[in-house]
Amino acid sequence: MTFENIFNLSTDMLTVKNAIICTAASIILGAANAFCYYKTGKSNKNFLISLTIMPALVQTIVMLVNGNLGTSVAIVGAFSLIRFRSVPESSRDISSIFFAMVIGVATGSGSIGYAAFITIFLCAVLLIAYNLPILKQDKCKILKITIYENLDYNSIFDDLFDNYLVKHELVNVKTTNMGSMYQLHYNIELKNTLQEKEFIDALRCRNGNLTIICGKAETIEERF
Repeated sequence: MTFENIFNLSTDMLTVKNAIICTAASIILGAANAFCYYKTGKSNKNFLISLTIMPALVQTIVMLVNGNLGTSVAIVGAFSLIRFRSVPESSRDISSIFFAMVIGVATGSGSIGYAAFITIFLCAVLLIAYNLPILKQDKCKILKITIYENLDYNSIFDDLFDNYLVKHELVNVKTTNMGSMYQLHYNIELKNTLQEKEFIDALRCRNGNLTIICGKAETIEERF
């Protein structure tokens, strides 16, 4: 079994029929990518629409450069230098964007069969992976705490962690405010998610009511 191109852009003329077939395939497969993104975590309407139409945009670029795949990929790379108003928040966002671009390159070069195959295959893998119990981390969160420099971060929160957490791990320590404060980054797992507010209130009393951030890894901005 082989995946054959419906046309060869280096020798065939760009026809209305080919353009319609490729664009329709791009939109359909882009919608499949957007649906997979929607089912595997948080999403928003604008990003889902972007994932749907992006393959058609990339496919148009590929087709307009008359089959020179190297040139088309270079052009797409140039577009990647443009900074979006909303920066991707996680690796899931970045991989979904790249997935959409792969679909566009495949359909733009006429490999619609392979584009459909890889879309279905990868969507199935992602949906299965995100629903495996072993990969679910509903109670695992990121905790970021700011403390004054005169506090010993090695032991100051030990009793609170023992009371509220199943486990915790200090990932890194960062100085801030001209070295007068520390920012602590933990990976934690709560014993009871309903006690999250109580836990944060206890931390606030301990760190002098300075900044505390607690949430899932994909929802916390890395620039803390």
